[in-house]
Amino acid sequence: MPVHTSQGSQSNRGRGVGLGLALASAVAFGGSGVAAKPLIQAGLDPLHVVWLRVTGAALVMLPLAVRHRALLRRRPALLAGFGLLAVAGVQACYFAALSRIPVGVALLIEYLAPALVLGWVRLVQRRPVARAAAVGVVIAVGGLACVVEVWSGLGFDPLGILLALGAACCQVGYFVLSDQGSEAGDQAPDPLGVIAYGLLVGAAVLTVVARPWTMDWPVLTGTADMNGTRVPAVLLLAWIVLIATVLAYVTGVLSVRRLSPQVAGVVACLEAVIATVLAWVLLGEHLSAPQIIGGAVVLVGAFIAQSSAPVQGSVEPVASAGPEEESELSAREAAA
Repeated sequence: MPVHTSQGSQSNRGRGVGLGLALASAVAFGGSGVAAKPLIQAGLDPLHVVWLRVTGAALVMLPLAVRHRALLRRRPALLAGFGLLAVAGVQACYFAALSRIPVGVALLIEYLAPALVLGWVRLVQRRPVARAAAVGVVIAVGGLACVVEVWSGLGFDPLGILLALGAACCQVGYFVLSDQGSEAGDQAPDPLGVIAYGLLVGAAVLTVVARPWTMDWPVLTGTADMNGTRVPAVLLLAWIVLIATVLAYVTGVLSVRRLSPQVAGVVACLEAVIATVLAWVLLGEHLSAPQIIGGAVVLVGAFIAQSSAPVQGSVEPVASAGPEEESELSAREAAA
């Protein structure tokens, strides 16, 4: 399935909306940690928090799954792939990696995904990639290393590294599969339907892995400590489900369709910056000077990557252009 990465026909307004959606997705995803950590400290297993997150979101999106049930017949492979990779795979591999390697190392490896997306486009699909997008990825990953302070806990556990790489590969699946059908116009699969069924598939897989029947359910009826403030556990769970999952996935998929997998992927690196800032404000986890500098570097990398679209009339595509864009380009050249 080809990744549609050409942005030549997108208007400035459409691109601005796409960037806004990508930023909203990064903020929503980045806010999951500050809500999940108090629940984990209150006694819930991290994998159980993930199960609650995905299953709750799947129930919220269930009416949309019913509405778009035709997707089961039209795009079963897309739905299964999105659920296994973009939902269950990313979550399961990341949390499994955390049990063996430091959080900073696992997060950095997972967010190598934008670079892997570029590799997929360039090496597998053999499409040219804009130099700015590649430079933006390199800069953003370097800044991310500072944000997570990867040097503070380097340790080499082969299985942990492989699990984190697995999370990165699943993250690639999220960006690639989110882009599927964006070139099909009215025939494109509805992104809300894809997300709804992806969450259902992910919830089914995580139910087997997490075994929720062993969870300490009474924790959800009490409160959790957030930097000295007692917060109802159910309120934290509602944030994780509605904001950090439903809103995060919806805005993320829509942003990929308006931008491209590689550009949206680099903007998604801001999730680590946002998560660190929120942890500082809400959990009292202070930022160090390298983290502040790294956050600025990630912003620079994201800006460079998002500016990779060719200017109007440019003949150099970000990736290969679609047939309609090539026809329009040929017409403009002939008129000139």
